[in-house]
This record gives sequence, C-alpha cells and structure tokens, in this order.
Amino acid sequence: MMLIEETAIADAALPVDQFKAHLRLGTGFAEDNVQDEVLKSFLRAAIAAIEARTGKVLIERDFSWSLNGWRDPAGEVLPVAPVGAIGAVTLTDAAGAEIVVDAGTYRLERDAQRPRLRSTGACLPKVQTGGSVKISFTAGMAGDWGGLLADLGQAVLLLAAHYYEYRDETALGAGCMPFGVTSLIQRYRTVRFGAGVTQ
Repeated sequence: MMLIEETAIADAALPVDQFKAHLRLGTGFAEDNVQDEVLKSFLRAAIAAIEARTGKVLIERDFSWSLNGWRDPAGEVLPVAPVGAIGAVTLTDAAGAEIVVDAGTYRLERDAQRPRLRSTGACLPKVQTGGSVKISFTAGMAGDWGGLLADLGQAVLLLAAHYYEYRDETALGAGCMPFGVTSLIQRYRTVRFGAGVTQ
C-alpha cells in the first residue's frame, strides 16, 4: 500500500502572518519576510504531524492510494478522512497495462472517520494476481486555512511554535507533542478497535 500526496498545500494557504503574530515576532522592519520560508516549513511540519496523528487531512488536496488487492471486496476503507470525491479508480495488470474503472460501478461512502470506496454491485472490480489498483481522490476538512476549525488551527500554530522554539533541541523524545496540542486534537483521532485494544 502506498499513499501519495499528489498536490501540496500552496504557500498562499499557509497562515504565515498569523504565525508571526502568534510568535510575537517584530514587524515594521525592512526584512520582515526574511524568516518566511523557515516559518512555512514549520507550519508544513506541524500540519503533517497533526494529520499523521489524527488521520484527518486538514487542508484539501489530491491523493492517490495504491493497493495490491482489496482487503474487503465489498468496500475498501480509505486511508485518510474526510474524502470529498473519488477522481478515478485504475486497475493495472501484471504486465503494466492500465484500465480506468467505469465510475458507475463504485461510489464514495462518506464518513468523517472511515470513508469507503463501495461497489454499486456485489463487489469491487477484481484485481489480478500480480496487479494493483490505484484510487485517486480529494480529501480535506477545509478548502483553505480560513475554513479550518478553530481548535485545529490553534493546534497547528501551537505545534509550529513548539518546533520553532525548540528548533536546535536534539534531546526531545520521538513523537514529542506538547500537551496543549494533543488535547486540542484528541477528539479528531480515529478510534480503532481490534484485539481488545482501543487507540
């Protein structure tokens, strides 16, 4: 399985000025924008970390997901949420030949936690032995920063500020995320049940 981000978040969609205000950086100087590229990188890192922790895509963009076979032929759970639209489903055979599946044979089952690609018939199209299937889709909670829920926006700013303040620190543990951030994103995390474990 491989999830690929086909389109990145545009620089214009990043709240650089809001982040500067959050950091209380000085303004009105000739070189106000000297740190913009660094600030953008911290914002992108914070967004990526929160998306990885929650399984939710914050700012809308295009993805493709490749599989060697269906886990459930009746309906495949997509790897991130929320999914707004399925662009295409493409089957590839063992020789590398591609066939675009008729859009009338599948549908998107929308869900905030576990969206699915569903068949409109008995099951999804068969993936040949040695072949694969690629699902192209658009996912995201908001079209731009202004449409993002306030608590998630605040979590991004807090985590980006944490990265900025501790940018030279090497002693922090792996996966370190400040308590304020984890508490803000907790309700968006996907709950998974299996083998008696809840995550």
